[in-house]
Amino acid sequence: MSKLAQKSGLVWLWLSLLLLVADFASKTLVVKTMNLRESIDILPFFNLTYVHNYGAAFSFLSEAGGWQRWFLSVIAISISVLLIWWLKRLPATNKILCSAYSLVLAGAIGNLYDRISHGYVIDFLHFYYESWNFPAFNIADSAICIGAALLLFDAFTGESPKEQKA
Repeated sequence: MSKLAQKSGLVWLWLSLLLLVADFASKTLVVKTMNLRESIDILPFFNLTYVHNYGAAFSFLSEAGGWQRWFLSVIAISISVLLIWWLKRLPATNKILCSAYSLVLAGAIGNLYDRISHGYVIDFLHFYYESWNFPAFNIADSAICIGAALLLFDAFTGESPKEQKA
């Protein structure tokens, strides 16, 4: 049995850490170099646009009056604990599920940090076409979406997850 097969999925936390560093660094760079609502044209369909998101995805609950900050924080903490528990139970060789959980974990923690420290999430990646605009997002949001896509991919193509023997 290989050394990787003997380890739990917790060895995949390196991926979460890498994405957390990238998310934190990118948000710090945006805050230090741009003004709120400032937009920098990069491509004909992409801008860096610095905005604050007080809600969840697509600004859901952004006008809820403040309680959503703590509600979404509790959800992020709960999901993070659950994902770490699942990673511990999975063998490290289950690459798709381990990477999916690690990506979602990084996104949840990245946005949780913003919510707790600022009261909002820093978003800045903005895609658009003519008058159509996709809501601005960040690296943490991207990690969550890619992780969710991997979970769907695994649900349709992967084998059932095998728990790590204790």
